[in-house]
Amino acid sequence: MVSLAQPIAPHRYRETFGRYYEDFVIGDCYEHRPGRTITETDNIWFTLLTMNTHPLHFDNAYAEQSEFKKPLVNSCLTLSIVVGMSVSDISQKAIGNLGWDKIKLSAPVFVGDTLYAESQVLDKRESRSRPTQGIVTVKTIGKKADGTIFMSFERTVLVPKQGHAVGD
Repeated sequence: MVSLAQPIAPHRYRETFGRYYEDFVIGDCYEHRPGRTITETDNIWFTLLTMNTHPLHFDNAYAEQSEFKKPLVNSCLTLSIVVGMSVSDISQKAIGNLGWDKIKLSAPVFVGDTLYAESQVLDKRESRSRPTQGIVTVKTIGKKADGTIFMSFERTVLVPKQGHAVGD
């Protein structure tokens, strides 16, 4: 269960999100919603905020001369959005991210594309040094609304066991 209302007093509840270590099952796949349509402002602001000076992301005249004929959305932005989409399912209760591996960019993303994501649980194990926590690895893919896979990566997170998350 991703969203749950926890009773905290008579007739009073607090919404909580995320999964505990015990909630993850190897092979399960979570479809992350809602999706996100990328705007020109998203792309330009993110590109300039991160000091990426490649004109393919914000110079229409330059991009028209490229093989794409229009600006590309910054791939670090799409990575950030896809990771963000997965938080409520994968890492809302996490103690921390332990790493991202095998990041692949398989198709371009353009302004106006609507992005979706899904994650499959690849592995889990109890932490050897932290008895109240476990380590979970997922493979996440980013898909456009038309089904085109534009990105995939593996992410490993340290998550608490039931009763051991912040706020429990």
